[in-house]
Amino acid sequence: MRPSDEPGWFSEGAGAAEVIAGEVRGAPPGEVPGRLCDTAVRLLPVTGASASLRCDGVPVRLCASGDRASYLAEIQTTLGDGPCVSAAESGAPVLACDLTAGADAGRWPVFAQQATAVGVRAVYALPLGSDAVCLGTLDLYRETPGGLTGPQLHAARLVAGVMTVALMALPRGEETWLDELAGDHDEVYQAVGMIMAQLGVGADEALARLRADAFARDRTAHDVACDVLTHRRRLDRDH
Repeated sequence: MRPSDEPGWFSEGAGAAEVIAGEVRGAPPGEVPGRLCDTAVRLLPVTGASASLRCDGVPVRLCASGDRASYLAEIQTTLGDGPCVSAAESGAPVLACDLTAGADAGRWPVFAQQATAVGVRAVYALPLGSDAVCLGTLDLYRETPGGLTGPQLHAARLVAGVMTVALMALPRGEETWLDELAGDHDEVYQAVGMIMAQLGVGADEALARLRADAFARDRTAHDVACDVLTHRRRLDRDH
């Protein structure tokens, strides 16, 4: 039985805090986000978790607890839309409790369609950072509609808080995994620059075209960017 299934587990906030502390104790800061995604799935009534960093308004996946969580993080990057994008923009938690109907389904219709197609019905996105700066988001995925209780939301905030501390404490010179993420991000924007030059459009439209092409061909924005940079893919004016 996992902790979140135990009666009264969230009646005392110290219980979740102890589990989180135990999972990250002694771990290098670079390993903490991945461990915390797995911990969130153990602690909470969710089946997946991912973390994304915010780079110039584009979410870049940092880690995920599994393939489905990774896919949903990449979909939000490709679409430029979804709960994690909204949470990063607002700096406040976004709790999409039912992606099958109502306001949540209408707020991100394409993302909601993609999420429900792979069996996810609710998403909870919590910002990473402070009131002044949002570094990214922790995104939690659930197979059934519904919200989080007060104690469950508190536990999710604890996970996000510890993840934020780890990101901010990462020593200079030990950022290999962040450098790799930055490389992915740079390739997307290099491709956007090429599309701007080829089509004579602005940056926003070029990025929108790249994302649309990726979505239409069931690929990630980074995959299409690599194709553009290596001249395997050219977006036409009427694309």
